[in-house]
Amino acid sequence: MAWAVLAVAGLLEVAWSYAMKRSDGFTRLWPSVATLAAAALSFALLSFALRSLPLGTAYAAWTGIGALGAFALGVAVLGEPASALRVGSVALILLGIVGLKLASGD
Repeated sequence: MAWAVLAVAGLLEVAWSYAMKRSDGFTRLWPSVATLAAAALSFALLSFALRSLPLGTAYAAWTGIGALGAFALGVAVLGEPASALRVGSVALILLGIVGLKLASGD
């Protein structure tokens, strides 16, 4: 259950980072509101997951999910480059998250 909650928290991290990009430095109201709401919920879910997951594992997985999602969204929606080096680097982050999950024994 903690891993599922952590995954949702990570997806909300993607949501708030995208909303922040769209907020234009918090100068646009609704993207700014979405940023704050998604961030608050993401932190709350991370806090819940930390009840049963080790801090280092949960935090690394949370930020990794956010980084992977933000990368994918940037490439798919914002037209950011997907060079071999960038994709390979993101693949290493994914391997790290999988390794942390396997090592946690949950």
